[in-house]
Amino acid sequence: MPEGPELHLASCYINTVCAGLIFSGKVEKSEVSKNPEVLFESDAYLISATSRGKEIKLTLVPLKEEKNTLPGRGRDRAGQSQNGPQQPMDLVFRFGMSGSFKLTSGAELPKHAHLRFYTKESPCRALCFVDFRRFGRWEVNGMWQPDRGPCVMLEYEKFRENVLRNLSDKAFNKPICEALLNQKFFNGIGNYLRAEILYRLKIPPFEKARTVLEALQHRKQSPDLTLSKKVKLKRENPDLLELCHAVPMEVIHMGGKGYGLEPSDDAAAFEEWLQCYYVPGMRSLRDGNGRTIWFQGEPGPMAPKGEKSRKRRSQVNADPEPPSPKVTKPVPKRSSKGSTSQEKVAKQSGKKKGKDLVQGAENDKANEARKPNTRSRRKASASQESPTSEAPAADRKRQASARRSKGAAATAPRSRRVKAE
Repeated sequence: MPEGPELHLASCYINTVCAGLIFSGKVEKSEVSKNPEVLFESDAYLISATSRGKEIKLTLVPLKEEKNTLPGRGRDRAGQSQNGPQQPMDLVFRFGMSGSFKLTSGAELPKHAHLRFYTKESPCRALCFVDFRRFGRWEVNGMWQPDRGPCVMLEYEKFRENVLRNLSDKAFNKPICEALLNQKFFNGIGNYLRAEILYRLKIPPFEKARTVLEALQHRKQSPDLTLSKKVKLKRENPDLLELCHAVPMEVIHMGGKGYGLEPSDDAAAFEEWLQCYYVPGMRSLRDGNGRTIWFQGEPGPMAPKGEKSRKRRSQVNADPEPPSPKVTKPVPKRSSKGSTSQEKVAKQSGKKKGKDLVQGAENDKANEARKPNTRSRRKASASQESPTSEAPAADRKRQASARRSKGAAATAPRSRRVKAE
C-alpha cells in the first residue's frame, strides 16, 4: 500500500514529467470509477503536484494569452468560456492500496486509467491516474484533510511538537503499533514503516504508546555539547519520532518502487532494505484494527489475548492442501416401524417387479390379440408333431356312450317297480 514516501515520489514524478508540457481539452474520467467528474476544460493549462503525508494535490492552472477571440463563441484560445475564464483547480488524491500516476501515449492508455489529462502536442500524451483496485479517491476543489497532522517527512518540527503536546489524547492509550497508524499524529506512516521503526528501536509493538512517548518529553541534551556533537548523537541514537522522519526519507532517497521515472526494476533493492516487514524469521500478530504487525521478540503487555489461536487461524486460512477423501460405508437408518431403509428399497423394488410382470402379461395378451393366426398355427404344428392325437378323442366318445348305457339300465328296474305298485 502506498505510504508517505510513495506519494512524495509520485509528486516528484509528476513535476518532472510535466515540466514544459501544456495540457489541453477536457479531463476524462473512466466509466467504472465512482469518483466525481472533474469539470475542467481549457485549451491550454499546466499541471503541478505537491504532497503532504498520505495525500497528493494536483493543481491545474490555465494559461493566458494576449489574443482572445470574440465573446459569445464558446471557449477561446486562452481557455475562457462564456461564463468567464476557467479558474485554477486543485484535485486532492488519496492512493488507497494501488494508486499511481503514469505519463503514457494517448493512443495506448494503460489499463485501469481512471482519470486522464491530455497534452496539446501531436501525437498527444496522457497523464493518467492508474488504480487497478479502485480504492483510490480524488476530491474536486479539495483541500488537505483537516484531521490529518503535519507531514512526518516535510514538516518534522511541527509533527514532533504536535505529538508531544497532545500525549493526553485517548489515541495514546492504545499500543504504540496502533498509534503509529493514526494519521492525526503520524501523517505518512503506514504498515511497513511502523514495523521498521519499532524494530530498529527494539520497542515491543504492543507497549502502551503514552509510556513510550512520555520518555521523549524529558530527553534533553547537555548544553555544553557542540552542534556537531548533538547531530552525531541524534544520528547514532535516534528516538522514535526522529525515526518517523528518518526512515521514510531513506525510502525517498532510494527512489523508484514504481513511483519514479524509471520502470519498477528496483523492487529487489527495497526488499533488501527491509529488516523486519515480511522478513523470514519475524513474528506477526494482528492489532486491534485487524492490521498485521511484524516484529521480533516479545509482543508487549497489550498484545491481543489468544495469541496462539490467532496464529492457528492464520495458518488455516493459508489455503492448505485438501485432505484425501475418506470412503465410509453408509449406515442403514431404521424407520419408526423398525424396518431399515434397505428393506424399504427391496420392498419397493419387489413391487416394481410385480407391476412389471403384470404389465408384461397384459402386453402378451395384447400382442396375441394383434396376431389372430397364432393359435391356429400352434394347433397345426401340434398335430404334425403328435400323430396319435386322435386316439384320446375316440376313447372319450366310448366312455361317454358307456355312461349313458349304464344310466339307462339303472332306470329300467325302477320303472318296473313303479308299475307293480
